[in-house]
Amino acid sequence: MSQKSILVVEDHPETRDLLAYHLKAAGYTARTASSGQAALDIALRSRPDLVLLDVMLPGGMDGLEVCRRLKQDARTRAVPVLMLTALGDEVDRIVGLELGAEDYVSKPFSPRELLLRVKALLRRTGPQEAQAEGFQESGLVIDFEAHTVLVDGQDAGLTATEHKILKELVASKGRVLPRERLLDTVWDTDFDGTSRTVDTHMRRLRGKLGAYAEWIETVRGVGYRFKPLHTEKPQN
Repeated sequence: MSQKSILVVEDHPETRDLLAYHLKAAGYTARTASSGQAALDIALRSRPDLVLLDVMLPGGMDGLEVCRRLKQDARTRAVPVLMLTALGDEVDRIVGLELGAEDYVSKPFSPRELLLRVKALLRRTGPQEAQAEGFQESGLVIDFEAHTVLVDGQDAGLTATEHKILKELVASKGRVLPRERLLDTVWDTDFDGTSRTVDTHMRRLRGKLGAYAEWIETVRGVGYRFKPLHTEKPQN
């Protein structure tokens, strides 16, 4: 099995070198960038398996903007992003998740914690056996093996985490999935997220499903359920 490639985006040389050192020691290939534009250039030229992305970057393009561009580009949309945020800066964490980041680590952090997060993120976003082959009704077409979701013929542009959430919902079609179960199955038990994490990603997922967003029902106080409501294409 080839080594997983991690792109480290950090403008402080000491921190950047330390991150690269620990990643290489853990068996990963580490490439580095000190600015947002350099990170985008590297990611588009040679797609990494994961991006370790600091929020605070120089040159007019911070980490949140880098994350947004990575998730908007079809070539890098499925690449998981692990954000590095300032301790206690909840705004950056929430915005990062809303932009499509899969996880975050607050500074200062221990190398052990970081490596555990990297390992868990690669595991949960890597290739897995499909729980369902796919789904097609009206204008919503989902192919889990091809990792594609089409909304009325257009690519929905789902991130890896959004795709996995939808996969869990479709596999349990008609049944309510509690938020806690989604945290365990989508993010796994190593992730210390909360119900807000699930709600943030669900809001983004619904936004990409267009008129079919209403097929994901909120069960107040419990979780979510995938329940197609129409046999004909829903009207906007």
